[in-house]
Amino acid sequence: MAEISEEPPNPIPPQPQPQPQHTHQPSESTIRKAKPGLKRLTLTLSVLVSFIFAFPFLYKSVEIHRAPLPFREIDSLSSQIRSNNNRPSLSFPCHFQAIFVNFNNSNAETLESLIFDELTKLTSNTTSQCSTLSVKLVNSGPIWSLIGAVDFGGDDESVDEALAGVLGGEKLYSVVVVKGESEEVKGVVGKYRHGWVVGRVSEVEAAERVAEMFVKVFVNGGKEEGFIHGEFMPVGADGRIVLSFNLLNSNPHDWVYDWDFQAIDDTLLAPIIKALGPVANISAESQVLYHTPKSSFSFWDDKRKGYIFSTKDLPFFVNSNEWHLDTSIAAGGRSKILQFVVYVPSAKECPLLLQLPNGEISKTNGFISPMWGGVIVWNPQGCLKDSESQHPIRQTISRQDLQKIFEVFMGQFRQLFGLKSDNLYFCSSGTYSLLASEKGFSEWELDFLARRHTCFNLHSCATTLGSLSRLVQSLPRMIIMDEIGKQVKYSLEAANLAQRNASLGLYDASAVSSRQARSLAEDAFFHPSIISVSYYSFEHCFAVYSD
Repeated sequence: MAEISEEPPNPIPPQPQPQPQHTHQPSESTIRKAKPGLKRLTLTLSVLVSFIFAFPFLYKSVEIHRAPLPFREIDSLSSQIRSNNNRPSLSFPCHFQAIFVNFNNSNAETLESLIFDELTKLTSNTTSQCSTLSVKLVNSGPIWSLIGAVDFGGDDESVDEALAGVLGGEKLYSVVVVKGESEEVKGVVGKYRHGWVVGRVSEVEAAERVAEMFVKVFVNGGKEEGFIHGEFMPVGADGRIVLSFNLLNSNPHDWVYDWDFQAIDDTLLAPIIKALGPVANISAESQVLYHTPKSSFSFWDDKRKGYIFSTKDLPFFVNSNEWHLDTSIAAGGRSKILQFVVYVPSAKECPLLLQLPNGEISKTNGFISPMWGGVIVWNPQGCLKDSESQHPIRQTISRQDLQKIFEVFMGQFRQLFGLKSDNLYFCSSGTYSLLASEKGFSEWELDFLARRHTCFNLHSCATTLGSLSRLVQSLPRMIIMDEIGKQVKYSLEAANLAQRNASLGLYDASAVSSRQARSLAEDAFFHPSIISVSYYSFEHCFAVYSD
């Protein structure tokens, strides 16, 4: 039997003995006994001097250029143009005079007190454009004598011109009250800066009519209030308006119409553009389009012998797919484009009539779209007979029809500016007739537009500059070009000039300056260098540089 033997365990290896460490001892030949020489010192100093001289260049190469912006002046402008529900308050002085004819002179103080009470009542609950109201009562003197010689029984146009010859020298609003024998009281607002009331009126009624004409007509432009919350201004951010007139032939196989727009531009548009010059820089252009059907439907009415479309169809009337209302390059940028369309219907829907909500047919046969423009449906006089022609020829709209079309356009244009399109104004004391001006806007309406646009432009300027100030301060490493600094500076100067002109009663000058201030502020805020930073995404930076 074999024996099983066990292997002996491995012996424990011997631990190595630590070897003594030998440190290197420098020899006397390697030890430097002398101090560093002039060569090393010169080299060190040269490196230091080079760094000192190179540091400004290095700093300049990584420096972020930021043109200084007047942040304090921007905050000061915002505080000066205080806003209450988007209603900026500015100092517009408005001066009035009330002239009474055939009244008892001994009651002058009573009349003056009644007028001030009515003015206080009308202006206490509304925000008026005029922060300073001054009223002068005239019941004697040379002006009173000259007005007494005016025949108020004649036609309104003659009376208006006669009063303009007497009162036109001074730039203030005037109301003439003539006490007569007629029971019917007549109130008229002229196309200049005056109005008159004729009839049997008491002192209380006369004071009420004078105050209402001052505040509701001359100051507020025929509106219930001087400003409407959230109202829109049909003027571009650059102070420009492009009026685009379009003649649309729905189906040229039925008939083709053209127009002499140059005659309209020279005789009818030119006075309007000139009158609105302080408010906006206006230009006009025109085009004729074909194959432009409308999007809405119409139905035949046997009673009215025409095709009817109602106000419910207006949102679908404009055919954006077929109506290529393109404008020229002059309408680029931030200019406001107002489209005015003359729609010539096809023979299948002629005559085409607009039915109002009360069931009546519109006298103008047109409608407006706020901030877009207006549309007029023009039916040819012989549309049924012309549709029988196999080969329609090109026809030109007559001068008389163009005149009627332009009158409707003028009413739409006034509505887009927030003014009345008709010639009647109703208030609590009675009805007033508003005389039309050849310029499309009377002088007191132009004053109202200048004041309103000055307030709107300055409020927009202060808001834009304030947003720019907060944006720049929130991004300390954003580049600010010198051009932006100049635009902000000039914008503030124009805004301050507009405020000074407004306080002096220079309405046109204040409107021009405020328009420049707003345009420059918009140019600064929408500068390409700022837009690129404003739309630069931090997530994009992280995705690119952390990969």
